Amino acid sequence: MSIDTSSTGGASELEWFKSSYSTNDGPDCVEIAAATGTVHVRDSKNADGARLAFTAGSWSAFATYAASAK
Repeated sequence: MSIDTSSTGGASELEWFKSSYSTNDGPDCVEIAAATGTVHVRDSKNADGARLAFTAGSWSAFATYAASAK
């Protein structure tokens, strides 16, 4: 995992997707963007702020764990 604190850093090149738990009328949540071998995560309330970057394998392991922890 890495943290990207730049406000630009290629963010305009990524296609961000908001969590399905986040609505236009409700609280903001997280957004993700997939790039080759990397998944980026940012706070949807602070799109220009820091974001995390995970390897595809790490993201897959996290998603599997999160889905089983319901």
